[in-house]
Amino acid sequence: MPTPNRSRWRKPALVAAALVAVIAAGAWAWSRRGNEPAGGGYRTAQVERGDIRVSISSTGALSAISTVVVGSEVSGRVTDVLVDFNDRVRRGQVLARLDASTYEAQIAQGNAAINSAQANAAQAAAALRNAEADYRRKAELGRQQLVARSEVDLARANLEQARAQLNASRAQVAQQQAGTRTTRLNLGRTEIRSPVDGVVLTRTVEPGQTVAASLQAPELFKLAEDLSKMQIELAVDEADIGQVKVGQRATFTVDAFPERRFVGEVAQVRLSATTTNNVVTYPVVIAVDNADGALLPGMTANAEIVVSQKENVLRVPNAALRYKPAEDQAGGASPQAAGGRGGGMGMAEDLQRLAASLSLTAPQRTAFDAALTQMRERMQARMAAAQGAQQGGSRLFGGGPGGPGGGQRRAGPPGGGDAGAFRQRMAERMAQQFGAFRASLTPEQRQRWDAGLVELAAARRAPLYTLVDGKPQMVMVRVGASDGSTTEVSGAVKEGDVVITGAERAKE
Repeated sequence: MPTPNRSRWRKPALVAAALVAVIAAGAWAWSRRGNEPAGGGYRTAQVERGDIRVSISSTGALSAISTVVVGSEVSGRVTDVLVDFNDRVRRGQVLARLDASTYEAQIAQGNAAINSAQANAAQAAAALRNAEADYRRKAELGRQQLVARSEVDLARANLEQARAQLNASRAQVAQQQAGTRTTRLNLGRTEIRSPVDGVVLTRTVEPGQTVAASLQAPELFKLAEDLSKMQIELAVDEADIGQVKVGQRATFTVDAFPERRFVGEVAQVRLSATTTNNVVTYPVVIAVDNADGALLPGMTANAEIVVSQKENVLRVPNAALRYKPAEDQAGGASPQAAGGRGGGMGMAEDLQRLAASLSLTAPQRTAFDAALTQMRERMQARMAAAQGAQQGGSRLFGGGPGGPGGGQRRAGPPGGGDAGAFRQRMAERMAQQFGAFRASLTPEQRQRWDAGLVELAAARRAPLYTLVDGKPQMVMVRVGASDGSTTEVSGAVKEGDVVITGAERAKE
């Protein structure tokens, strides 16, 4: 059993030991805080394989592919309306009727005028026959010199006058008949018929309403010809219209079915540009299958046109392409430090992939390998000469990075020249170096090779910083499609490489 004195001294000793431990831990933490780098670490991500889907978003309204406005060609009072909204109608079906009494009276009047004209024509025909007989008699007597010459001339004039009168009477008959046919046509137009098979979208007429068709045909009905096929007219910005092609896939949603995604296809890219507040847009028509009838005309569609779809490609976060190391962290981030992983070697890998897509024969593969080896040797010799010139300048003239005799070579066109001219020179150099290989290709292979070279020369390249031994190291990559969060890359990177997306903030 412990003595009272020993128990009295044990508690203060334990308290003192605890205080010493706390003070030691605080001192160690403070010393570690002081030893941490001001810039902290890096935020990183891995190069991974995946799919990239590039799309253009726009909003438009659903409508029927063919919409027909039915009006009236004649004026009159509406007596009957035989269809209503959403009714299905057949071609030739009567939709409405106008009062036909006026046109029926005009037809009766026209028939009477025709009968009168026909009677006048019959009378003129009889007069013509009499004039012909009189002329024949007097002409015979004139040849026998039994009547005066003037009598013969007068008989001839009467004959010609009778013929003219008969022609006028016949023309009057034809005129009256044509007028009656016009009235009959107008009588038929008092029945408003459907010109197509379809559905009644709107009806703007009621029985008893008076229709006036003096200047233009009034709109009575609007018919949709076929709602199983619909369309969306989108307004696409001029910056994106170059990527839109007929046949591209489109998806869209409507507010009525927010959980359902509908599919369409680009059917037309129209040339009629529209300018609104200095923004130029072009109409793009999306064809939509509406076999189930779920979509209705006028619905607002939020559409996306898939302009590019890349599958199983290398991709990195967009933040990795935006990252640039601070000056005190860029010791190993120069293009020279990247060594064989620079843009030139990335171009060689791109050329190998292009050649692999051509299904080369053994002799063609040999010619390609020889040209590629020569290109790599020239590239390495050019890099060695550039490094030697930089080192020599430092020793002789005190130059170096940032000095008058040296400086790091910048990625891209030498001397910061025009990028288009640089790409053109690169394309010409590649065509020259691979001339013998190109000559060995078939016409189809040659066409694909030339198109691939143009694409490679026009490709955009950007620096990407990988994390090697805790330090950023720059490599040049070819940048491809981007979906807004990730971007396709190719060249001097492989799956699993660690890329820097940002620097951690210094801890307080």
